[in-house]
Amino acid sequence: MKKLTLLFSTFLFLFSACSSQSTATQSTEPQTLKIITHDSFAVSEEVIKSFEEENNAKVVFLQSGDAGAVLNRAILTKDAPLADLLFGVDNTFLSRALEADIFESYQSPALADIDDSFKLDSTHRATPVDYGDVCINYHKAYFAENNLSVPQSLEDLTKPEYSGLLVVENPATSSPGLAFLLATIAHFEDSYLDFWSALKENDVVVVDGWETAYYTNFSGSSGHGPQPMVVSYATSPAAEVIFAETPLDDAPTASILGPDTCFRQIEFVGILKGTSQARQRALAEKFVDFMLSEQFQEDMPLQMFVYPVNPDAALPEEFVKYAQVPSQPATLAPEEIAANRDRWIQEWTDVVLK
Repeated sequence: MKKLTLLFSTFLFLFSACSSQSTATQSTEPQTLKIITHDSFAVSEEVIKSFEEENNAKVVFLQSGDAGAVLNRAILTKDAPLADLLFGVDNTFLSRALEADIFESYQSPALADIDDSFKLDSTHRATPVDYGDVCINYHKAYFAENNLSVPQSLEDLTKPEYSGLLVVENPATSSPGLAFLLATIAHFEDSYLDFWSALKENDVVVVDGWETAYYTNFSGSSGHGPQPMVVSYATSPAAEVIFAETPLDDAPTASILGPDTCFRQIEFVGILKGTSQARQRALAEKFVDFMLSEQFQEDMPLQMFVYPVNPDAALPEEFVKYAQVPSQPATLAPEEIAANRDRWIQEWTDVVLK
């Protein structure tokens, strides 16, 4: 009987030890956090690794096309979300995301330090992370060699001396193209089509996307394109210096920064509905906080060529020297964009492409 009792006690001890070891293994297993983003999203490996190590997590990014495609995918799968968070919806699509009700509300403590101009959602379902300005970039050498002054306003672009010198992207197929269209609407309001009609008469060139506009048509990047002006980003001059094959002392391009000539894009992150388990929701909130931290915010400029919304985040030297920030960028309320976007694009198409 004593032997049987001893064997039974030994069995219980071994079972308890195995059970404890199994529980310990389960509790230390990294928790997976999935984030759906656009294809332009980038972050340094060491930055993400620091979040993973601090939170015993594994972060997985699901790149799913451009910002519009990402939002469409999130809306179509809202009843069975593919991820825990979505990053990359900007102010041109924000109202659509909010109307589709795909995000859960979360007010990060870090928002207290963020300028109110970036907080476009009072319900805190979408948290601002970065911003950038779509502007007209110009090739400095072309204007100097041709003794031609640089346009200072949208109105200047319709002058005969700039005939055929500007390439823009189709707003129906390009994010910067849409942003520039919105800049003209913010500036000219109901008469924006008159401006575009005049621009068409002045031989504006239209292409489908930014890569074609910048690397094929624009003379400032390849040096061989026919147009010395292109709709691009205010950070493009800094990128020209950073990615130059031979070191440059100055950027070969610059931005036109007159009132309303640039449109400010703000990108947001949101916790997708369905992230309801307490442990998963807590990790998602931590990642939102992390995206607003100085570590993440200081990594973004040289990864995605955008500006941090955190005012304490230091900018890289190249941004300080070569990138420009407009003092009066054009803006439109997200709800106004949502209500009129399709109509504006169709009106533009009818005037410019037909």
